[in-house]
Amino acid sequence: MKRQNARTLALIISILTYLVVGAAVFETLESKQEKNHKRKLDARKSELLRKYNLTKENFEELEHVVLQLKPHKAGVQWKFAGSFYFAITVITTIGYGHAAPSTDSGKIFCMFYALLGIPLTLVMFQSLGERINTFVRYLLHRAKQCLGMQRTEVSMRNMVTVGFFSCMSTLCVGAVAFSYCEGWSFLHAFYYCFITLTTIGFGDYVALQRDNALQNDPRYVAFCFVYILMGLTVIGAFLNLVVLRFLTMNTEDEWRDAKQRALMSVSSPRGARRSCRTPHQL
Repeated sequence: MKRQNARTLALIISILTYLVVGAAVFETLESKQEKNHKRKLDARKSELLRKYNLTKENFEELEHVVLQLKPHKAGVQWKFAGSFYFAITVITTIGYGHAAPSTDSGKIFCMFYALLGIPLTLVMFQSLGERINTFVRYLLHRAKQCLGMQRTEVSMRNMVTVGFFSCMSTLCVGAVAFSYCEGWSFLHAFYYCFITLTTIGFGDYVALQRDNALQNDPRYVAFCFVYILMGLTVIGAFLNLVVLRFLTMNTEDEWRDAKQRALMSVSSPRGARRSCRTPHQL
C-alpha cells in the first residue's frame, strides 16, 4: 500500500510540475507573438476608421456581423454529412467548435446525446483497443515462432514499440493526406491529426471547411470520417497498453503487500502460536 500511495503522490506532483513547466514554455513562445499581433490589429483598425470615416460604434457593429458570418464561409454545416461530422466530434469529445447548436432544442438534445454517446464511445474504443492488442500479440508470437526464436513470448516492451510505431504511422498518413487535400504544410497537417486523434480539438485547423467540401466531395468526406474513427482506435489501443501497464503495477504491488503481511503474520510469535494449533483447537 505504501508503494501505491507513493506512486500516486509522485503522479500528482509530476502533473502539477508538468503544468507549471508547460505554462512557462507556452508563455515564452506565444506571449510576444500575441502582443505583436494585437499591436498590428489595433493599428489596422485605426487606419480603417480614418479611411472609411467610421465611428467606433459603426466599426463594432460591422465587426459583430463579420464574426457571425465567419462560420458560414465554410459552407452548409447542418445537412446530413455536416451533422454526422458534428456528431462524431461530440461523442469522441474532439469538440472543434467549428459548428454548434444554435436552437434551444438542439442544445438540449446535444447534452443528452453526449451524456449517452461519450461513455458508449469510450467503452467501444476500449474494447476495440483490447481486441487489436490481442491480435497484435498473436501476430508477434507467430512471427517469433517463424523466425525460430527461442523465446516466443511477447513482452510489454514489444507491444509498446509496435503501438508507438502504429500511432506515428497513422499520424504521418493523415498528415500527408490532409496536407494534399487542405493545402496545409506537412507540419500543420501533422499538428491537426495529433490534436484531433488525442481529442484535444482546438479548432484552429478543421478539415472539410474549404470549398463546400461537406457537400461537394463525398469521397473526401468519407475518408475524413473513417480516418478519425480508425485513428482514434489506434491511439486508444496504444493508450490501453499504457493504462494496462499501470494497473498491472498496482496489482503487483497489492499482491506483494498481501504476501508480506502474510509472512509477517506467520513469523510473529502470536502468528506462530496460531499456526501450531490443531484443527480441533481452531
